[in-house]
Amino acid sequence: MCMLTYLPERIQPDIDALGNGAILNDHGHGYAIVANERIISGRGMQATAVIDEFAALRRLHPEGPALFHSRFATHGSVTESNNHPFPVGADERTVLAHNGVLPAAAQPAKGDDRSDTRIAADDIFPRLLFSSFDNHRTHKFIEQWLGPFNKVVILTVNPRYRQNGYIFNERAGIWDGSTWYSNHDFEYHSSYTSPGHAAWWGLDEGCACCAIADTIDPESGLCLACGSCPVCGADEGGCTRGCYRVLLTVPCDECGSDIRYCPCPLPDGYATT
Repeated sequence: MCMLTYLPERIQPDIDALGNGAILNDHGHGYAIVANERIISGRGMQATAVIDEFAALRRLHPEGPALFHSRFATHGSVTESNNHPFPVGADERTVLAHNGVLPAAAQPAKGDDRSDTRIAADDIFPRLLFSSFDNHRTHKFIEQWLGPFNKVVILTVNPRYRQNGYIFNERAGIWDGSTWYSNHDFEYHSSYTSPGHAAWWGLDEGCACCAIADTIDPESGLCLACGSCPVCGADEGGCTRGCYRVLLTVPCDECGSDIRYCPCPLPDGYATT
């Protein structure tokens, strides 16, 4: 069924809520953040790593709306390529994530490995009939096509649209404080606690370079067996900027602590949940 989370501008994620949703929807995870006229997005199969990456990037880019998605597969293979969000058509400036099971027009044909959501993003939402998100009649038409139980979030930095974030069938979800969730999967589950660095460094698949598990230095995050980054495999930890490990070593400018859990107040006008 999936869990879809929408964060308005200036709102920070509740990491425990995202983790709770990931427990029940563990077929892949992804996020998107509107940041300075561009969209930052990422995907992965390991919930802890993707949640940590999202939390770190959201702290750095709170100015626009954001979304997080945990997948429960109903159509298409359980692979990273079917993790939400998806670009709408060929426009990388607009992305879509969904919770539910879409109508027959979005169901994959035999031999099509795509999920129903990916088909909708590739083939249906780019159509002119679906593309005027600011038009009230078009918004209503999209919700009628979705039916009462499907929920869709679209983020965009395309200047043709007046807003950066749109929720379709918003009333079918839940606002908890300043954060919108597509269902109740975000609520407490006793088997989940915030992972922090120790759990994150213990990569389930082992080091990307030497494949040896449980040999991660909790301080540096480097593999104790080969000395390389266990995430991207870079020798001696010479990682690129997109590596999860690099993101999680970005400190707060004020206090120097982990940017995901920094206790410092956000700038005026920002808020947390």
